[in-house]
Amino acid sequence: MKTSVTALLCLLLNSAFAQNLQFARNLVDTLTSPYFWGRGYTRDGMQKAALFLMKEFKAYGVAPLIKGSYFQDYSYPVNTFPGKMYVELNGSKLLPGKDFIVGPASPGIKSSVTLIQKDSIHFTDREGNILVSLENKLTWSVSEEVVAPTVIKIDRGRINTRPVSLNVNIENQFVKDFKASNVCGIVRGTTEPDSILVLTAHYDHLGGMGADTYFPGANDNASGISLLLDLAKYYAQNPLPYSVAFICFSGEEAGLLGSKHFSEQPPFDLRNIRFLLNMDLTGTGNEGITVVNATEFKKEFDLLKQINTRSGYLTRINSRGKAANSDHYWFSQMGIPSFFIYTMGGIKAYHDVYDIASTLPLNAYENLFKLIVDFNSKLLSN
Repeated sequence: MKTSVTALLCLLLNSAFAQNLQFARNLVDTLTSPYFWGRGYTRDGMQKAALFLMKEFKAYGVAPLIKGSYFQDYSYPVNTFPGKMYVELNGSKLLPGKDFIVGPASPGIKSSVTLIQKDSIHFTDREGNILVSLENKLTWSVSEEVVAPTVIKIDRGRINTRPVSLNVNIENQFVKDFKASNVCGIVRGTTEPDSILVLTAHYDHLGGMGADTYFPGANDNASGISLLLDLAKYYAQNPLPYSVAFICFSGEEAGLLGSKHFSEQPPFDLRNIRFLLNMDLTGTGNEGITVVNATEFKKEFDLLKQINTRSGYLTRINSRGKAANSDHYWFSQMGIPSFFIYTMGGIKAYHDVYDIASTLPLNAYENLFKLIVDFNSKLLSN
């Protein structure tokens, strides 16, 4: 009888986490859909994503963090590409995102030119208004400024002739005061509400490049924001003695701007943060995870490893030192104990059009969720 009960409990537990995985897959599918257009700077992609996150928090019973609002508003300049994105090389039309990307700081231009070779990978027009660069991999980013010349990066593996003639029609729009919001919720602690565990992830991505191409951002960072939402739903149903805050940052791809704004204008005393856990690029995991700041907060890292060793959640937990590579950075610079966790192995898509939901394995998702829940439950009791 005892064996049967144990087996039933294991079956129910596995079923619950299978539901967690489906929850994550549904969220990643949704956040990478054309409706959100890369959660960026055209077609109101970032604003649509912020409203979606707010509605999710409300549905779970997660309270707003900032004086009755889920939103912490701020703004910054950004160069955008909402319109024409046409490039023809040697008489052949190139596909945006796959054959070429435009430099994120590029001004718009309409021109037909003959190219002059500068070196083995760079070509320019006579006036120096256009720079063509042959690349082994196309990765895009976000710029807060416009700087000439117009840079066109071409995947050298998708062309078979030397660039000679170029016909381009690229439209940019510089937005001096782009409106963005961090989306913030909280589950109040049952006995120690002033002690706060903070869980963070950025929801923004690169947005669109032209009228027909967008960057879905499945691993970066629909995966992390889905994990955060899953944890928010869990803690709303299972509150801890201390409070758990959930911060969905915007502006990460433009230079960690949302987390910088939050750290400089916090809605609560940051000294109340007992620990901060940032989740970014969490969609793989067959090779384990890496923990940034592991060397800075050795006691907490040892606890994380002990839990993993005992339960066998992940194949490896790698230690890494300080790094300014995600939204934990500003907080750790202020001496706030914090980790940045990202998964290892699997797909290599990053900042390109191939970071899509259908190829995101989420193969360590369930066990990473369990590890974080176990870590959080023991973190402040030690």
